[in-house]
Amino acid sequence: MQRCPRVAVYGTLKQGQHNHYWLDGAPLLGTDRLTTITLYDLGPYPGAKAESSAGTVVEIYAITAEQLALLDQLEGYFAHAPHQGLNNRAILPTQHGEVWCYLYNAETKHKARVENGEW
Repeated sequence: MQRCPRVAVYGTLKQGQHNHYWLDGAPLLGTDRLTTITLYDLGPYPGAKAESSAGTVVEIYAITAEQLALLDQLEGYFAHAPHQGLNNRAILPTQHGEVWCYLYNAETKHKARVENGEW
């Protein structure tokens, strides 16, 4: 991954959402519609799964290593046991380069898909 990591966000970290402040100072590189992930409505936030879709709208930010570590905490990502946390991280290709994206670890069969790809 590049020296300055990038992250794709799709829920409460997006502009106008209540967790966006976690990205203070991170430049927005743009948006994309990723067909390699599907969003599920988990109630207070969405979760993404690595499943094909009509497209999930993401915002892409250039972040620091420190911001990535903070986002790992917010997203419940455990580097020592990635499949045991709330989310895992995956590198996905976008029109703005490769990005980290958090993917929900738990089962979603009883959760509603966000069909329009925008939460």
